[in-house]
Amino acid sequence: MRTAGKVLGVIGIVMLLLVVGVTTWLVLQVRASFPQTGGALSVPGLASPVQVVRDNWGVPQIYAETSADLYFAQGFVHSQDRFWEMDFRRHITSGRLSEMFGEGQVKTDKVLRTMGWRRVAEREFPNLLPESRANLEAYTRGVNAYLGERPGGAKLSFEYVVLGLTNPDYVVEQWDPIDSLAWLKALAYDLRGNDSDETSRALISEKFGFPQTEVLYPAYPFDRHKPIVMAGEVVNGKFDQNAGPTTVAAQAAALPRGPAVTAAFTAVNAAYRQLETVLGKSGAEIGSNNWVVSGQNTTTGKALLANDPHLAPMMPSIWYQMGLHCVKLSDSCPYDVTGFTFGGMPGVFSGHNQDIAWGITNTGPDVVDQYLEKLRGDTAIYDGKPEPLRILNTVIKVAGGADVPLKVRESRHGPIMSDVYDEAEATAVSAPVPAPGQDPALAKEPRGDGYAVAMRWTALNPGTTFDAITLLNKARTYEEFRRAADVFVVPAQNLVFADSEGNIAYQTPGEIPIRKGYDGRYPVPGWTSDYDWTGYIPFEALPAVKNPESGWIATANQAVIGPQYQYFLSHDTAYGARSQRIMDLITGKLANGGKISPQDMGSIQLDAWSQAADYLLPYLGSLPVSSQAAQSRALFQGWDLQQSMYSAPAAYFNAVWKSLLKNMFGDRLPAGEGANSGDRWFEVVRNLLQDPDNAWWQTSDGAKGRDAVLTESLNEADVLVRGLLGNDPEKWRWGALHQLTIQNLTLGKSGIAPIEWLFNRGPFDVAGAGSAVNATGWDYTGDDFAVNWVPSMRMVVNMADLDSSQYINLTGASGHTFNRNYNNQNPLWRQGETIPWPSSPQGVDAVAVRRLTLNPG
Repeated sequence: MRTAGKVLGVIGIVMLLLVVGVTTWLVLQVRASFPQTGGALSVPGLASPVQVVRDNWGVPQIYAETSADLYFAQGFVHSQDRFWEMDFRRHITSGRLSEMFGEGQVKTDKVLRTMGWRRVAEREFPNLLPESRANLEAYTRGVNAYLGERPGGAKLSFEYVVLGLTNPDYVVEQWDPIDSLAWLKALAYDLRGNDSDETSRALISEKFGFPQTEVLYPAYPFDRHKPIVMAGEVVNGKFDQNAGPTTVAAQAAALPRGPAVTAAFTAVNAAYRQLETVLGKSGAEIGSNNWVVSGQNTTTGKALLANDPHLAPMMPSIWYQMGLHCVKLSDSCPYDVTGFTFGGMPGVFSGHNQDIAWGITNTGPDVVDQYLEKLRGDTAIYDGKPEPLRILNTVIKVAGGADVPLKVRESRHGPIMSDVYDEAEATAVSAPVPAPGQDPALAKEPRGDGYAVAMRWTALNPGTTFDAITLLNKARTYEEFRRAADVFVVPAQNLVFADSEGNIAYQTPGEIPIRKGYDGRYPVPGWTSDYDWTGYIPFEALPAVKNPESGWIATANQAVIGPQYQYFLSHDTAYGARSQRIMDLITGKLANGGKISPQDMGSIQLDAWSQAADYLLPYLGSLPVSSQAAQSRALFQGWDLQQSMYSAPAAYFNAVWKSLLKNMFGDRLPAGEGANSGDRWFEVVRNLLQDPDNAWWQTSDGAKGRDAVLTESLNEADVLVRGLLGNDPEKWRWGALHQLTIQNLTLGKSGIAPIEWLFNRGPFDVAGAGSAVNATGWDYTGDDFAVNWVPSMRMVVNMADLDSSQYINLTGASGHTFNRNYNNQNPLWRQGETIPWPSSPQGVDAVAVRRLTLNPG
């Protein structure tokens, strides 16, 4: 017995030593990549010393004597905190994920190579301003200086240690300027517009017909939700904000597609969904909020500007806070800017300098069209003649596997996206059925070898958006702000503006196509020139407003302007639930001579009022539900419609909303279509409530009619929430259902629990919901209420005292797991709090906790 006890004791000691050894190894490996943030470093490539000052949150402010050293240091510092993220992103934009993660990413790479983001960026670079190219090249030298200091992936980020377990041959490559520039294409894709809506309309119309499809894509409710620009027309080629009021007009006729091309459109739909696995959720209803209030309406006497972009949550956050400061401002070093940046890209994307502030939301213009091409071999028919397709033969290298050859084909309209999925080779069973308004002769066109779908998208033209970032960062006046907006071609963003002189403004930028004979809602024939774009809307004709009489401007991805505007922008914006709520809160604050404070701006960002509940609850009160559902329904009495994480009625209502959408639409729609709780569905259901016998009022088990479907949804929701949260409705909490897990987009989705534990954080209870101002969206088609888009950052700029401005990031500055700044802002983000945003030398010095000097090597 004593011998057995000794043996067990020895085994215990060995196990303990193993645990201690593994833990020690893990700690050493994790900490090996933590950057030096204090003291001094000798860095080859700098001309003069650079100071990097970090606050308690790890946010760096960089001070340099020249622009070259400033952007060099930005590349160096980004690499210190975020190089794994940067490396992952450049593999996305070049379609080389399989080189890192193996055969599981081949389909994603096929989609990316076919679109050709990096190919476009390579053509774009030579056309940029000399200053922009110089900034990109300096940034690149800074990244590579950091890589030279830390050879081998393990010293760059712990993810490389884990990657080495399955891909030991992976080698980190040198950075180049195209790696930075190509990221703008990923942003443009995330905010691209209505390409998936086009394909979904085509597939839905084949199954249910044109009238029922249009029910799911209602007209924008101009009578209830105001657009961004509330007046104005184009006069003599220029937009005049005082030319006339917005009026309601009929929407353009739709152009449905026929059943012959289902395979091609299904393929394209699958290709777009594939990219969500690496870029996160996207769509028109995943937008942003920004608004600006002039000094006449604020407690500070100067303008206040708020911004919170809504994007898929990821670890680390897509944003990186930073300040870029020339020690002495001059024509050769004109930067004194701070705000939110992207790891891997020079400059500040949203923020302020000492003279102006700007914020961004997605405009959502229709800048993508799907062209149905008639193919004969490697040619496409165009106006009766075959045109050779452009062919690119490329090879996808696969870690641990064989190379995969890929043939990329492009028509005059763009890449053939339906080629990506083998099962989607379009067949020539019959020509598309002509849509209303199309020439019936189209049905008699001779058959080719088959049909394919090409994507025409403005982001696939070499553009100048990086020039816009350069110009915005150093702009000092409204005129210079507009000069930057003029070259902000894609992704088109709603730009709100404030300056130190008291001006506020809004500008629609972007390269937005002019179409003839169609409105972009449905795919169109590519074999005729009738549907070619005829140009782009001139910048001077795009909607803009400066110093409106109201003294405020608010955007939240709603319609930019009313239907009187002579150019077509989009049918597929958000439907105005968030924007109108923001407007109502602003006007409520200003009623009877009131003023808006910086604190009020932050409070508006956190508003979680439910528009859907506001109109749906009156229809639910008298339905004959089960006794348990009736008990749950009693929660709605006296509810303020706010969806806080502690709200019991919010928990039940969102379960009812989920059950309702699942019952009505569920598996009846194409994969991924409508899989969110956004405000298009608010409008769809609102309209259908007035049509109780519409065919959409039916469930999979046979219930038909509005009241029957609503009753079944109330009962199902009650069963669902009781199963998740217990039988006492008074103890239910929305946050217990509505939870956020922040995932590393690579290893955090490995399916291996210990590895996911290393990199992911959560789940956390959160407030808000899809298309509330505090937009924390969720997927109604899923099994839960997990959050899939969020306010990725929040900021409020105070032009009266820039050092008192506030901001917050979703996670933290560091991309290194277990670093103290990895997720330290998230607890404040969840509670709606912010952190100080100093930008003056005195303000930065007051909060400094770490100082690093980069000396010339």
